[in-house]
Amino acid sequence: MTRRLSVLGSTGSIGRSTLDVVAHMGGSESCDIVALTGHDNIDLLAMQAKRHNARLAVTSNPRRYGELKAALAGSGIEVGAGPEALIEAASQPADIVMAGIVGIAGLAPTLAAASTGADIALANKECLVCAGNLFLVAIASGGGRLLPVDSEHNAIFQVLETDQRHAVERIILTASGGPFRTLSRSDMAGVTPKDAAAHPNWSMGLKISIDSASMFNKALEMIEAHYLFDMPPDAIEVIVHPQSIIHSMVGYSDGSVLAQLGAPDMRTAIGYALGYPRRLALPVERLDFAKLARLDFHAIDAERFPAIDLARRAMRHGHAQGAVLNGAKEAALDAFIAGRIGFLDMVDIVDQVMDHLTDFAEPPAIEAVFEADRAARDQAERLIAAL
Repeated sequence: MTRRLSVLGSTGSIGRSTLDVVAHMGGSESCDIVALTGHDNIDLLAMQAKRHNARLAVTSNPRRYGELKAALAGSGIEVGAGPEALIEAASQPADIVMAGIVGIAGLAPTLAAASTGADIALANKECLVCAGNLFLVAIASGGGRLLPVDSEHNAIFQVLETDQRHAVERIILTASGGPFRTLSRSDMAGVTPKDAAAHPNWSMGLKISIDSASMFNKALEMIEAHYLFDMPPDAIEVIVHPQSIIHSMVGYSDGSVLAQLGAPDMRTAIGYALGYPRRLALPVERLDFAKLARLDFHAIDAERFPAIDLARRAMRHGHAQGAVLNGAKEAALDAFIAGRIGFLDMVDIVDQVMDHLTDFAEPPAIEAVFEADRAARDQAERLIAAL
């Protein structure tokens, strides 16, 4: 079976892993690459497009159009650049679209892809965090399936028995704890972006790695799970699991807990989404339980990682509060990377922005999501400037 695949964000970590899975497909399973999109890594984008014989390659940066055009000259691959070209790439007829663009920049193209009826392999958290109900309506209207790619949500997707939804009591998201799992709050105050990016288990991009270190990544995943699995905030738990072997769990009313286990390799979740409902043969590490010896679990320290409580606040408030949280978080993250604020300042800024911006209604359209996002970023920037 050959499926038409577009990869939004093909030059990022998720996109690269996706194309690696595609390259290892064999037998009756294969993908025909329709469109690939990237931002500034033009050399890699062009190489990917030629290697996978893509029909269309797009950079979201309009200033890099000439460079991409030259890199693909004579290949027969169509080239585009800028936000409108990104939407066009996402709207190409495809059976499945990998939504791997990081941040709210991925919202518009992923919504465009959903409207085509393609299955959406969702690795972009912001689609649900910022526009949960709006995005779910777009998926339902398009008629495609929503296939979660985040390792935690993919794990839940694998062990959530669809005919037993009435018996689901809770879902349990696991967190590695990141590089600061055992660090005191006072010691975290002085860490650098390089320190925060050194994830002990997963190979990820800079921003996602820092989000993991602050637990903002897990906060966003809680909100995602709320929408993906229609679970109330208090039924979504987080547990620290340093080995990252159990990717998440579902607890049922009879006391059973079902878990999905595997090596910390995003290709497993990506492969499950690309092949769904069939499992693909993947070149990932197999677990050796004798070598594992033990699996550890620890409660989240809310004082050191208050982002978890901010997620619960956002879920309980509803409306556009997820977009407010995310917009403030992205502004604070950029400021931390630039050296303008400290590591602990990020969560304080988001907390204050959420307190200040509580009047946004449920977004009826994408423009309302962007309005809440802009307001959150503006307010965060005022607080950052005042530090």
